Amino acid sequence: MSDDKASDDGVVRGADGAAAAHAPAPGENVLADGVATRRRVLMLGAVTAGAVVSIRPALAQTVGSVMHCEIAVPERARAGGYIDAGGAVVPAGTKGAYAPAPRPFKGDEVKQALAGGQLPGTTYDSNRAYVNYIRRLQRGQGGFTCYASLQMPRG
Repeated sequence: MSDDKASDDGVVRGADGAAAAHAPAPGENVLADGVATRRRVLMLGAVTAGAVVSIRPALAQTVGSVMHCEIAVPERARAGGYIDAGGAVVPAGTKGAYAPAPRPFKGDEVKQALAGGQLPGTTYDSNRAYVNYIRRLQRGQGGFTCYASLQMPRG
């Protein structure tokens, strides 16, 4: 690091008072040999720190919103349909199929069920059918975005 400083006459002088061999032009952030100046490096650090500070709350908000998203079983467009053991939507009253869930499931409830837990208000068999339905969700179906976001690893 250099001890060069600009004097009152605009000439950059070293610690011994002698004029420096190269005086950077106003606004120049690079020394003659291509090395970034300390000021430039500090400015980049400040910008990076600001980005980290603004990204972390956004990630925290995303994690929170994922846990509060909802998945209706079946999706609202197929309301009234029953869910068979494989997770397919079948006509109401189909033998061996389960009635629609009485309410949408929250993201955290679904995440627990996908990890082996049980959705609230379900029996062992209806839980398996509902979880199979959720696993079969595809892009464009209600609840898919919530399901996909539950699959994303969290840091």
